[in-house]
Amino acid sequence: MSASMSLGERLRPAPGMILRGLLLAGLALLALLPVLNRLPVDATFYVSDFVVSVSGKWICYAILALAIDLAWGYAGILSLGHGAFFALGGYAIGMHLMRLIGPRGVYGHPVLPDFMVFLGYTELPWYWQGFQFFPYAFAMALIVPGVLAGILGWLAFRSRITGVYLSIITQAMTYALMLAFFRNDMGFGGNNGFTDFKELLGMPLNTAGARAALFYAALVSLGVSLLLCRYITRSKLGRVLVAVRDAESRVRFLGYDTTAVKLSVFVLSAMLAGLAGALYVPLIGIINPGEFSPGNSIEAVVWVAVGGRGTLVGALLGAFSVNAIKTWLTSFAPDVWLFVLGGLFVAVTLFLPRGIVGLLQKGPGR
Repeated sequence: MSASMSLGERLRPAPGMILRGLLLAGLALLALLPVLNRLPVDATFYVSDFVVSVSGKWICYAILALAIDLAWGYAGILSLGHGAFFALGGYAIGMHLMRLIGPRGVYGHPVLPDFMVFLGYTELPWYWQGFQFFPYAFAMALIVPGVLAGILGWLAFRSRITGVYLSIITQAMTYALMLAFFRNDMGFGGNNGFTDFKELLGMPLNTAGARAALFYAALVSLGVSLLLCRYITRSKLGRVLVAVRDAESRVRFLGYDTTAVKLSVFVLSAMLAGLAGALYVPLIGIINPGEFSPGNSIEAVVWVAVGGRGTLVGALLGAFSVNAIKTWLTSFAPDVWLFVLGGLFVAVTLFLPRGIVGLLQKGPGR
């Protein structure tokens, strides 16, 4: 067979090389955006503040898509609750940013955020203690989603709840958290959430330098997250995850503790989602209970499906491509977006079950 292979076929790059090339080119292009933003406005390659801001948001979404792909694409855990883990990470950093406002708030209280003063709080709730320190807040952005995923996963996996039943449970958790965070007496700002942030790590947030720093922090975090997920999926644990996804009962028969395997990857996936939320809030400048909306979790699953689940690169492609379409479409026809999203998911399921990556990986003659 190899003897009959033409010279052109031999020199044709493998699909994996093409995907890696596209990924590296995309990351390099993203890294240039803040630099191009500092050019004069009338320069040819000038990039606006809006492009830098929305691209930073997409980077955070790409980390969330990686988290979902690690759990769903490799372990077969279809979670419709990763939007909750994302929002919890965002709220943790939001609490830190609110603590830093201090007397610069509307009411000028040295400790209590404005919404607490307005609601008649006389002292800071106990669960707000420590959030004035960035390391503590950042740790909570990872730990809280991880602990919640650990409790939920342990209860579900030990009872061998899988498939659509697990998806419904995770979605119910997300909806319950959304309703809870909408309440004023929860101490998280009610329906208004957190906003009017002033600074982070001593850096004013309303400057071009801060936007660039946050952008690069998100981009570096995306690269580290991708390398971590790649290491896991190519290790023995990754092979076990795929085996659990395809035939869990056989893996259990071979002596593996499938509950521990699934629980570990589910917790790690939730922590990555929390990291994405923690990076998202300073970039966007607001966090409210709407981030817990079950629709957000479903939309994130669509990103992974469109890009190609179980490929990592596909998760990134899906997050960037779908959100680019969303940004373009909602600028002039926002009411149409949900119909387009649903149609996109149906079309991919029927005609591209392996997503964009599956289409790119098709060799000649296949």
